[in-house]
Amino acid sequence: MFKSKTKTCQSCKSKFTIEPEDFEFYEKIGVPAPTFCPECRLKRRLAFRNERNLYKRECNFSKNNIISIFHKDSLFKVYETSIWNSDKWDPMEYGIEYNFNKSFFKQFIGFIKKVPLESLRIAKSVNCDYCNAIIESKNCYLTSGYASENCYYIQNALIGKDCMDGHSLFKSEQLYQSMDIDNSYNLKFCRFCDNCMDSAFLYNCRNCQNCFGCVNLRHKKYHIFNKPYSKQEYFKKLKEFDLGSYDSVLKNNKKFNKFILKFPRPWAMISKSVDTTGDNVRYSKNCKNCFEIKEGAEDCKYLFFSGLALKDSHDIYVGGIKSSLSYESVGILEGQGILFSDRSHNCFNLNYCINSFNSSNLFACVGLRHKQYCILNKQYTKEEYEELVPKIKQHMNDMPYTDKKGRVYKYGEFFPSELSPFGYNETIANEYFPLTKKQAIEQGYNWYDKEKNEYEPTIKAKDLPDNIKDVNNNILKEVIQCNSKDCAGSGVFRIIPQELKFYKKMNIPLPHLCPDCRHRERIKQRNPLKLYTRQCMNKGCNNTFETTYAPDRKDIVYCEKCYNMEVG
Repeated sequence: MFKSKTKTCQSCKSKFTIEPEDFEFYEKIGVPAPTFCPECRLKRRLAFRNERNLYKRECNFSKNNIISIFHKDSLFKVYETSIWNSDKWDPMEYGIEYNFNKSFFKQFIGFIKKVPLESLRIAKSVNCDYCNAIIESKNCYLTSGYASENCYYIQNALIGKDCMDGHSLFKSEQLYQSMDIDNSYNLKFCRFCDNCMDSAFLYNCRNCQNCFGCVNLRHKKYHIFNKPYSKQEYFKKLKEFDLGSYDSVLKNNKKFNKFILKFPRPWAMISKSVDTTGDNVRYSKNCKNCFEIKEGAEDCKYLFFSGLALKDSHDIYVGGIKSSLSYESVGILEGQGILFSDRSHNCFNLNYCINSFNSSNLFACVGLRHKQYCILNKQYTKEEYEELVPKIKQHMNDMPYTDKKGRVYKYGEFFPSELSPFGYNETIANEYFPLTKKQAIEQGYNWYDKEKNEYEPTIKAKDLPDNIKDVNNNILKEVIQCNSKDCAGSGVFRIIPQELKFYKKMNIPLPHLCPDCRHRERIKQRNPLKLYTRQCMNKGCNNTFETTYAPDRKDIVYCEKCYNMEVG
C-alpha cells in the first residue's frame, strides 16, 4: 500500500503532495514520481507550445518564403508543411547511435536541431494556411482546433462552424466574441453557455433562446437582463441596444459585467460528472484538478484542454480521442502509453518523442511515421530495442542532465524548459502564467525579443466608422492601428474579406483591437488554472469546496448544493 508523500518542487520550491493513487498510476506506467509540482510541470509543457505566433521565414528545403511558428533566427531546421508531409525527405537519414558518454538531454538537443520540423502543425486540413495546431478543418484563419470550418481568430475550436473571435467553442455555429460555449447557435458576447441560440451577452445560461444580458437562466425565452418580456416587446426593446454600433457595444458590455456581479457563481463549471474537481468539465468521472474537458475523461489528473474519451492519464495538455495510459505529454490523439512526448497521432508506447504518427515503440525520435522499434531515428530489431531502452533509462539516472538553474533531470521528467524551441513569451505558458522577460530568464525559460513591425498604419482604430452599416469594402485596404496602449501584437491589423462579410451578416461593428489584443482580453476573463479552498457564501451554509475563484475576488461563489437550489 502506498502512502501520501510531501515533496519540495525543484523549480518553485513549494511543497506538493503525491497521493497514493498517484503512486499507483506511476507504478502502472513504469515511471518514477515527479520532482516538479503540478503547476511547474504544466508551465514546462506549455512552454513547448507556440500556437498563435506566426513568422515569415525561409524553408530550409525549398528556399521558399513561408509562414512558420519558428522565427527566422531559430536554430532549428524548418520545412514548409507540404514538404514536411511528403516523401521528399526521410527522417531516418538523421538517425544516430545513442552515446552513453553524454547525458540524454544534451544528445537530444543536438539531435533535434538537425531533424527538420514542420513549419505549421496542420493535419488533414484544407485552406488553413495561416493556422497552427489545427486538425481536419477547412477554411480557417488564425485558428487552432479540430474538425472546424470557416472559423477565424479562434483558440480551441472543436467541431465549430462560421465563428469569429472566440475561445474554447464546441459543436457550435455562428458565434462572435464568445468563450466556453457548447452546442449553441448565433451567440454574441456570451460566456459559459450550453444549448443557447439567437442571444447576446449571456453568462452561464442553459437552453435559452432570444435572451439579452442574462445570467444563470435555464430554459428561458425573451428575457432582457433576466426580466421576461412578450415576444413583441422583446424584439422592440432589443432595437435599443444597437449592436451594430461600437460605442453601444462598449456600453452594453460595461453594464452587463456589473450585472453579472449581482448573481452567485457556481463553485465550478462542472456538469454531468462524478468525483471530479477543476473547472469547465463535462461528462467526466474521477478526474482531479482538470480544466477544459470536452466530452469526457475518466480516471485522470492534471489535464488541460483534453477529453474525447481520454482515460487513465495524468499531466496532459491537448489529449483525447480514446487515448489512455499517458503522462507528461502534449498533443495526444488516439494513443496509448505516450510518455514525455510532444504531438503524437495514433501512436503507442512512446518515450521522449516529437511529431510522431502511426508509430509504436519509439524512444527519443523526431518526425517518424509508420515506424517501430527506433531510438534517435535509428532502426533496431524488437529484441535490440527492448534490450537497449532499459539501459538508456538507467543511463539517464546515472548521468542526469542539470539545467542552468541547477535542476536535475533524470528519467521521468519532461524535456527541460531551456530545450524549448520557443521563447516563453511566444507560448501558451505566458498566457496562463505571465512573466516578464527578467522573470522568465530567472526561472530558466527562453525569451524572444520580437522584431519591430514593418507596416505603418493608414488609419487609427478610433477613427473607424462607429456602425458597421457605414463600412464599405475600402476598409480592406486599410492598415489599422490597434487601440491598445500596450499592444500584445504588432500594433497594427487588417480586416480580411471573410471577416467583413461576417460582421455585415451578424451586424457587428469593426473591432478596435488587433487579434492578439482581442485574444488577450478573452484570456483575462478566464479563471486561473488553479484551485482554492473556499467556503460557500450563501448565508447559513458552511460547505467548503475547491474553486478557481480566488478568495480576494468580489464574485459571490456558492457550493454545488446551494447553487443548484438557487439556479436549478
